[in-house]
Amino acid sequence: MSSAELDGLLRQVDALCERRDWDALVALRDRCRAALQRGKQWWPAASYAEYRLALEAPGRWAAHVVAELGTGRFALGPLTEVAACTHTWEELAGPGPQLALAAHERVVRGEDLRGDSRVDDVLELPLALQPWEPTYPVAQYTASEAVFPTPPLPHLSGSADRVMPNRAIQDDDAVRGLIDLAHTWITASNGRAEAVAVDGDAMGAAAALGAPRLRMVEMSPADAMAWMAWVAASGGAHGRRRGMAAGRFDSWWVLSALGGILDLWPVPPDEVGEIASDLRWYAWDAGEPGTGWGLRMAVEDPLEHRAWAVLAVDAD
Repeated sequence: MSSAELDGLLRQVDALCERRDWDALVALRDRCRAALQRGKQWWPAASYAEYRLALEAPGRWAAHVVAELGTGRFALGPLTEVAACTHTWEELAGPGPQLALAAHERVVRGEDLRGDSRVDDVLELPLALQPWEPTYPVAQYTASEAVFPTPPLPHLSGSADRVMPNRAIQDDDAVRGLIDLAHTWITASNGRAEAVAVDGDAMGAAAALGAPRLRMVEMSPADAMAWMAWVAASGGAHGRRRGMAAGRFDSWWVLSALGGILDLWPVPPDEVGEIASDLRWYAWDAGEPGTGWGLRMAVEDPLEHRAWAVLAVDAD
């Protein structure tokens, strides 16, 4: 396939979107997909057409392309999130796991879907944001780009101090949950992640990850939750983005693991909120400027004198 041939197909997609001729765009996408059987590598045009359908087409076309398995594989983000960026659930509503994820993407944008029987229960999370949840940093998509804002982070200032690490203890569920926030960074990009549970405080937990010097600042439970969700939603430098619905799920999972209530899943929302507020949350670093994608967080249970810390990083 020549570059001119692909450029021509991409221009056709743009022209059909400008005319809002969605049936013709679906037909073009189908031809590009079928061309693979003839050895034609037109999949970039097919993926681009699917992305534009999910983003810009009226609900019935957008819902159809979202519900199909394997669509939008090379799009700027998962089509469940792309469609939810520009459509209400009423416009997208339908059966199936992909549209259920789109419903949860609408929930993280503030839509209340409680009692809507059209949402398949794939994540077992409340279909409305809880009062204690953050304003999640949702993605914004346009025809040519995607923006993935980061949550607020308290300012770390001053010099880093030498800190003695606390004694590590076993807490497999919490440690695995914290590491799994960065699963895509680890498996599909250049990332690495480690976490630890200790008998002690948050500073000693962060030191147990090997930083020779530390500085730390407290953050709100909502900001901590937003950061966990942001990491879990992200593809990092090179991985495929999962979407904020997945990020919200993983942050709830971590909170439930820290509180020792995973065996109650689906967990009672009020109990998860109490866990978040009873713990103390911190951002930390080693006094050096951060680069790339990163999560440096520690959390402390002052009543149980137990703490956890996570370090996850990724770079181009």
